[in-house]
Amino acid sequence: MLGWKDDRPLTEVLPGKVAKALTKSFGYSTCGQLLMNHYPRDYIRQGRDFQAFAEREAPEGSFITISGTVTNVSKRPIRNGFVLNVTVDDTYTAVYFNGVWQERVLYPGMRVLFSGKLKFFNSQAQLQHPEFLILDAPRGETSVSKRWGGTLKAISQFVDVEELLREREWLPVYRASSTLKTWTIMAAIHHVLKTLPPIQDPLDISDLTFDKAIREIHEPGPEGPQRAIDRLKYNEALGIGLVMALRRRDTRHWRAFAMPPADDGYRAEMLAKVPFDLTSGQKQVLRDIDRDISEAVPMSRLLQGEVGSGKTLVAVAAMLSAVDAGRQAALLAPTEVLAHQHARSISAMLPDDIRLTVLSGSMKTAEKRQALLDIVSGEADIVVGTHAIIQQTVEFYSLGLVVVDEQHRFGVEQRDTLRMKAPEGTFPHVLVMTATPIPRTIAMTVFGDLEVSSLHELPGGRKPIQSSVLPEAKASWVRRGWERIREEVDAGRQAYVVCPRIEGEGGVLELAEALEEGPLEGLRIMVLHGRMDDKDDRMAAFARGEVDVLISTTVIEVGVDVPNATVILIRESENFGVSQLHQLRGRVGRGGNASLCLFHTLAAPNSPSFERISKIAATSSGFELTELDMEYRREGDVLGTRQSGRQRTLQLLDLSQDLMIIERAYEDAYVLVDEDPELAFELTVEIREEEQEYLDKS
Repeated sequence: MLGWKDDRPLTEVLPGKVAKALTKSFGYSTCGQLLMNHYPRDYIRQGRDFQAFAEREAPEGSFITISGTVTNVSKRPIRNGFVLNVTVDDTYTAVYFNGVWQERVLYPGMRVLFSGKLKFFNSQAQLQHPEFLILDAPRGETSVSKRWGGTLKAISQFVDVEELLREREWLPVYRASSTLKTWTIMAAIHHVLKTLPPIQDPLDISDLTFDKAIREIHEPGPEGPQRAIDRLKYNEALGIGLVMALRRRDTRHWRAFAMPPADDGYRAEMLAKVPFDLTSGQKQVLRDIDRDISEAVPMSRLLQGEVGSGKTLVAVAAMLSAVDAGRQAALLAPTEVLAHQHARSISAMLPDDIRLTVLSGSMKTAEKRQALLDIVSGEADIVVGTHAIIQQTVEFYSLGLVVVDEQHRFGVEQRDTLRMKAPEGTFPHVLVMTATPIPRTIAMTVFGDLEVSSLHELPGGRKPIQSSVLPEAKASWVRRGWERIREEVDAGRQAYVVCPRIEGEGGVLELAEALEEGPLEGLRIMVLHGRMDDKDDRMAAFARGEVDVLISTTVIEVGVDVPNATVILIRESENFGVSQLHQLRGRVGRGGNASLCLFHTLAAPNSPSFERISKIAATSSGFELTELDMEYRREGDVLGTRQSGRQRTLQLLDLSQDLMIIERAYEDAYVLVDEDPELAFELTVEIREEEQEYLDKS
C-alpha cells in the first residue's frame, strides 16, 4: 500500500502447517498479503457486555465466531454416551458429544469465545464441537494454559498465548475457514507483527503513522481500532486518487484537435430546429463540452443522466462541432440494437448534408466494405457502431471526437483503442455517457480521471412515470394491474411485462400462456428472451406497433425506444437490483404520454425486500436511487471489484459512508501529483501494475 510491501514468505515466518493453511484458505503467500488483506471483521471488547455478532443471520454451514456468557450447562444421555449442551447468552448452544473435558472446564458465568460450524436443530442455532477460548473465569483461575484445547495448543508452539491475551481489551475476530480458526489467524498475525521491522511512512500526513495504523488495526490499544481504520481507509482512497490524478496529468500532455463551436455551422443549424427549449442542464453541459473541445488538450468527460434526460441531443451537438471543424466523430454503442437505434434517432436530428455511417459486426461483406471505405476516405462524417469500430481494420480519415454510450459496458482499454484511431500525434476528445446515475464517491474512485457532468431535468414534453407496488398477497391489486394494461392497449398504447426467468413458475413462457388464456385474452402477445435468435426482429416488431404486449426477460433493459409503450409490469421485482428496476422503468414514458410502472412482488409487506421496492416506487430520481442502492449493496458489488485470482483493492473504504475521507484523500492526491509527480508515481506502482485491470473493468 502506497509503496510499502512485505514480501517475506509466510513459510519463513510461521510454522509450515499454518502458512500452508493460510495459502490454501485465502491465497496468501507473503506476510504483507496477510496483514493488508485480512483485517479483523469485528472486535470483542473484553470486560464489557458481549453481544452476538452479525453472524446471527449467517447461513447454516458457515464457520462463525461468537462470544458471550455461559448461561447453562446440561447433559443428555444417548446410546453411546452423552450430549453436553453449553448455552451462551440464551441464544446459541455449543454441542459436544461425550464432552468429558468440556464438562470439566465450562460452567455458568464464564465469558467464552466459541468458533465452529453453524447448524440448526429444531430452529435452534447450534455450534457442533466448536473450539473455545475462556476469556474470563469467575472462579479465580489465573493460568490461561488451563483454558485452552485443540487449536490453542497448536498455536502455543509459536506464540506465547498468555502474552497474546494479556491485558488486551480489544480482541480481533477474523474471517475464518474450516481449517483456520479466528485465534489461529490472530496468533499468526501477532507473530508476523512482532517480527515486522518499523515501516517508514513516505507521507507525513497524520500523528498516526502507517506503521502504528497497521499494528493497531490488528491489535488495538485501549482507545480501540477506529483511528487505525480511518487512517488505512485514507490510504486506500489516496492510492486510487493518485492513480486518477496521474491519469489526468498524463492527458494534459496529449494533443487533440481544437474544435471551437461555429456560430453558423451544422451544429447551429441543428440546435435552431430543436422543437423545444433545452433544459438548463443541457445548456450547461454544452458549455462544458464547448470549453473542453476548444482546447488542444483532449476532453475526457463523463455525462450521466436519466433515461430521456436529453444526453443524445448533447452528444449530437458535440459531434456536429467536430464536423464543423473538419473532423469525424464516432459513437460506440454496446449492442447492435442500440447502435441502429442511435443511428435512426441521430439521423433525424442531422442537417441534410451530414453523412452518417453505421458499422456493426453483422453487416454483409459488401456493406461493411463500403462503410470502411467511407470512414477511411472521410466521406463519413459521423460513424455509429458497436465493437466493430475498434477493430484493427477500421481506419478513420480524421477522428476528432469519440462518444461512448453506457460506460459500464466498456473498459478503459477499449476507450484507449478508439483513441488510437485518431491521426498520428493526436488523441480524440472523449465523451462518455451513462443512463445509470453514479454516486459521487463512485464517480470519484472509478471515473476520477474524467470530468463529470450531470443532467437531472427531463426535457419539455416528458412526464414523470407513476409507480405502484402490487403485492401478490393482494389479489385484487394484481387483477387491477392486468386491467390497467388492457385499458392502455384499448387506448392504442402498448405494454411490457418483465419476468425474472424464462421457464418455470413465474417465467416468461408460463406467464405468456396464462395471460393469453386469462386477463389479456384477445390481445396480441409476443414472447422475448435471451435464448432466441430473432430477438432484434421481435423487438423491431414491437416497436412498429405489431404487438400489444411484450412479455420478456430483462433483455429489454437496454433496448429500442418505443414511444407508444406506456405501461410496464415487472413480475417478482424483489429479484432485481435497484438500478436495474430503474432502467426497466425507463422503458416507458418515452413518447410524452402519461405512463405507469407496476412493481409486482412476492415479498411480505414488512420485509426488507418489500421496503426496498416501496422506496424505489416512491422516487423517480435515479440519482437518489443510486444512493439507495449503496445502502443495500457493498461497493464491491457496485464496482465489480472481485477479479479472478485477486484481492479487493478496497478492503476498508465504504463508498456509502466515507465521502469525507475520499474527498480529503483526492484533494491531497492532486496536490501531491502537482508538487511531486515522481513520488506519486513510486507510491502507486503496485496499484497500477496489479490493480489496473480492476480499475479498468470497473
